[in-house]
Amino acid sequence: MLKLENVSYVVDGKRILTNLNMEFRENRKYVILGTNGAGKTSIANIIMGLEGYKPTEGRIYLDDEDITDLPVYERAKRGISFQWQEPVRFKGIKVSDYLKLGGKLKVSDEDVMRALSAVNLSPFLYMNRYVDDNLSGGERKRIELASLLLLKPRYVILDEPDSGIDIMSIDMIVNVIERLVSERSSVIVITHREEIAKRMDEGYLICSGVILMKGESDKLVEYYKEKCDRCDHINIPVNG
Repeated sequence: MLKLENVSYVVDGKRILTNLNMEFRENRKYVILGTNGAGKTSIANIIMGLEGYKPTEGRIYLDDEDITDLPVYERAKRGISFQWQEPVRFKGIKVSDYLKLGGKLKVSDEDVMRALSAVNLSPFLYMNRYVDDNLSGGERKRIELASLLLLKPRYVILDEPDSGIDIMSIDMIVNVIERLVSERSSVIVITHREEIAKRMDEGYLICSGVILMKGESDKLVEYYKEKCDRCDHINIPVNG
């Protein structure tokens, strides 16, 4: 289990997250739902241990191990992976080689082709292309999703996975998430999009860096649609 206990995060006197208690069990689809500026990405960065994102208060646990002070690469070795909202760029490396680097075990060309097909990219068109600025953000995001299928981490954090991808591709994203879960990963989706959120199992609704609600995803989405979109106080910073 991945767990946050009483986690708060303050930057330059501004409280970004306040007293978060969250649990993520294995083989589940989770959503962290909220409007832009709610603190969702800060939660993801803290879980991953990115530089500058250590909790001001509270601890993070993976199973019975306190990982609060572990660097990113140690968390990655323990099976936590993060897909950025803006995919990284690599120059001079082919898509096929990039995907083979991401695999846990030896990855064959056939494995790469299956992973590309799963994210609706033609293997014959993309195997020998380069992961650089000539690919669109949406194409690079699909390639990162393919790499996760080959890596098979214990926990996957997807930050706005639909960003830069057309609305018709939401089914593809959800299919990748479900395939990861079927292969014993847990997926944590950061999003403000109801279309993806409602297809997860459970999660948390975040506002101004606090947990507004937790529970089944359809109930979170229902509350979000009825209350949060029209709330005049949404994401007013929490002070103190």
